[in-house]
Amino acid sequence: MTAKGPAAVIVLAAGEGTRMRTAAPKMLNEVCGRAMLGHVLAVAQELLPQRLILVVASPDGQVAGYARVNFPAARLVVQERTSSWGTGHAVRTVIENVGTIHGTVVVLFSDTPMLRSSTVASLVAEHEKARAAVTVLTATAPDPTGYGRILRDEHGRISGIVEEADATPEQRAGSEISSGMFAFDGDLLADAVKRVPAAPATGEEYLTEVPAILRADGHLVASAFCPDFEEIQGVNNQVQLASARRVLNERLLARHMAAGVTIVDPASTWIDVDVTIEPGARIGQATQLEGRTTIAAGASVGPGSLLRDTVVGAGASVLQSVCEAVVIEPGIEVGPFAHLRADDFDQPGTRPAGLGMWLH
Repeated sequence: MTAKGPAAVIVLAAGEGTRMRTAAPKMLNEVCGRAMLGHVLAVAQELLPQRLILVVASPDGQVAGYARVNFPAARLVVQERTSSWGTGHAVRTVIENVGTIHGTVVVLFSDTPMLRSSTVASLVAEHEKARAAVTVLTATAPDPTGYGRILRDEHGRISGIVEEADATPEQRAGSEISSGMFAFDGDLLADAVKRVPAAPATGEEYLTEVPAILRADGHLVASAFCPDFEEIQGVNNQVQLASARRVLNERLLARHMAAGVTIVDPASTWIDVDVTIEPGARIGQATQLEGRTTIAAGASVGPGSLLRDTVVGAGASVLQSVCEAVVIEPGIEVGPFAHLRADDFDQPGTRPAGLGMWLH
């Protein structure tokens, strides 16, 4: 990967996600205070791509609206539902809209909130080191049901990827799976994606056909292995969404504790991704910290407290209370059983300071 990052990162977000059974599109369901799509776009931005491209189903939909507000640098490409569909069609739509992209092109999914930027950076580095036409991000699945299986030749090289719906029983027995995420040579991708056939079982154009096409053309197909299977899993229903929240919350808690924050009971503590906690703060059990809450060194929050978009000053304490969009000055004690809201003060809708005059 160059200092400027890959030539492009394409994030696919045009799917309907009906199994989630929520009013909002699947990828806008939140995990630790951020939409799943937001987690993936944040990972993409950390790679410093020259272009960030988001494939959406509608220019006026909720997904496009979310991206415009939160990731304005992303270019939106609309994948209209036609007789052709699928991940291959989505990438072909990008090429048809923006033209051939020269350099490394990374393709990610919008429903993989557990994906780490370091994993994608390793994918890009392996791809460019091998000078491959395409590099597949693979993993070993305890239960590979639903995933495309990696096919290898007698020399151990990738010969193709077969989707489960089209796989033979022998192929389904394999445990090495494709994450569906790739790094491509952009020039070769632009040609190969035009030749992706419709799958016999579904009629969709799968991007997973491109490695076999490029191999048949005589190009190198490489792989990068992700040792953490959880990281590459997509979220398709409420059970998987809850699991993703647990995984990301545990990561956030571990990061804060490693930095010197005391968290009395991690199992009952939930922290959003944009929460800031200074070393030396103490978080009691059964506490939730949401939004852009900031807690200073020496402060104590909990047990049994909920803070949302709240600033807690050094040495302050919050016990069994709910605080929403307020500033708690240094040394102030709140609770038990207080409920503080910005709307309760003289300037509704603000984050008022000076709580010392209200609390004793």
